[in-house]
Amino acid sequence: MTKRSWSGLVISCVLMMSWAAAAAMDMSPVRFDTAYTPLFGGDNLVRSPDGRTVLKLDRFTGSGFVSKSAYHHGFFSASIKLPRDYTAGVVVAFYGLGVKLVGSEILSERGFEIWMAMTKAKGNLSNGDVFPGKHDELDFELLGNRRGHAWHVQTNMYGNGSTGRGREERYLLPFDPTAAPHSYAIAWTPAAVIFYVDGIPIRELVRCSGADYPAKPMSVYATIWDGSAWATDGGRYKVDYAYAPFTAVFSNLVVTGASSTDDIYCGLECAAAAVGLMTSEVAVMTPAKRGAMRQFRSRHLTYSACHDRVRYNGGVVFPECDDSDRDNFHAWGESKRVITYAAAGGVRVD
Repeated sequence: MTKRSWSGLVISCVLMMSWAAAAAMDMSPVRFDTAYTPLFGGDNLVRSPDGRTVLKLDRFTGSGFVSKSAYHHGFFSASIKLPRDYTAGVVVAFYGLGVKLVGSEILSERGFEIWMAMTKAKGNLSNGDVFPGKHDELDFELLGNRRGHAWHVQTNMYGNGSTGRGREERYLLPFDPTAAPHSYAIAWTPAAVIFYVDGIPIRELVRCSGADYPAKPMSVYATIWDGSAWATDGGRYKVDYAYAPFTAVFSNLVVTGASSTDDIYCGLECAAAAVGLMTSEVAVMTPAKRGAMRQFRSRHLTYSACHDRVRYNGGVVFPECDDSDRDNFHAWGESKRVITYAAAGGVRVD
């Protein structure tokens, strides 16, 4: 390497560190209009004067909103209060999805499908328009249940359209998610994805290979919708609209990270923001945080795709899977230990 090229590299490193310092992650909540815009649902999306955003599901439609920007990496958080009473089949989701440009708008594959469906209803798009299934996805899906039965939380990750290799995990919650708002957050860096509930890490997915790891820009979505086909006991219990409208309240929206409208390229400013994120508190797993995560998982993890030997013909198909815990799970991936723990605490988990 020549002296000139070495000097250029040093200058670039110094500039990047400076930008990284300047791009320290701002984890404070933002106004809805600053970062988000309505996606669908019309009057079922309600903005309140105190800064809350209410999403409703009724027999006519669900509702949702989407971030105005796409992000190469970032930290995304929302406080959510879930609907009470009979909520079987109801899905409240907070997630990031790989994006696609439609005109000047940035949409995820799921958003693109919604847009396609609405456009087809107006007769403006033919069935020949097919969206390539190569999206990335990071999910928090909050799954409703029958009256007297607990809500479940599901996390998942797809990379490059790997939808045939779902990495779902489901958990019970150590609180009543319908009584007050609770925080659900995703930290997504070039090295790892960490899911948080009320500031406690509940799952860490470390990048081991590029193929199944989210690497393209994602938008942030929040939706409520009818998941009767699968959400509660595999679809056994459906949404009952006699209990509608189902209402989820979102507040304390945090969205920060390396924003970009380019499908592939992350420039120096974007890279600096990623470095700032990787050195922030939400991305660093300390021994204390790992201990808290282990405790949460030992008490509240009810299903893991890692141990679903029926679905994956032997299990342990992903880098994060640990076969040493196999005896604590049934062949279909359900936890023996957590269900026993929950039953002892008087929580009905079926």
